[in-house]
Amino acid sequence: MTTFMAKKETVERKWYVLDAAGKPLGKTAAAAATILRGKHRPEFTPHVDCGEFVIIVNAEKAVLTGNKLDQKFYRRHSGYVGGLKSTSYRELMQKKPEFAMMLAVKGMLPKNSIGRKAITRLKVYRGPEHKHQAQKPIAREF
Repeated sequence: MTTFMAKKETVERKWYVLDAAGKPLGKTAAAAATILRGKHRPEFTPHVDCGEFVIIVNAEKAVLTGNKLDQKFYRRHSGYVGGLKSTSYRELMQKKPEFAMMLAVKGMLPKNSIGRKAITRLKVYRGPEHKHQAQKPIAREF
């Protein structure tokens, strides 16, 4: 018996919808990262990008547990001296909840070419509507 190895030419990609309303941000991000990577498939092959498309709706209704809204910060640096900028997650979830979800998923993907390609298949929307009905996405619970 030989081990099956998937090839990128034979991978068929499906579309999945995850509803983040009332669910923890990290749990939603972990489910999305698993599907983007393709680890839910029986033919998963680590060196082949066999992940699928993920649509996350209701990103603004995702919850952060504990005191993360006030104690967790998104930080970026301009590269200049004193160029550190910080934003609390309370402010980030009010202004750009899609970006907060994207950051969480990106942190759970591998830091290589497969992870960079996988993050392009993630679509995040603030509300319950999305524009990918033509792809016939499958609703998925996690």
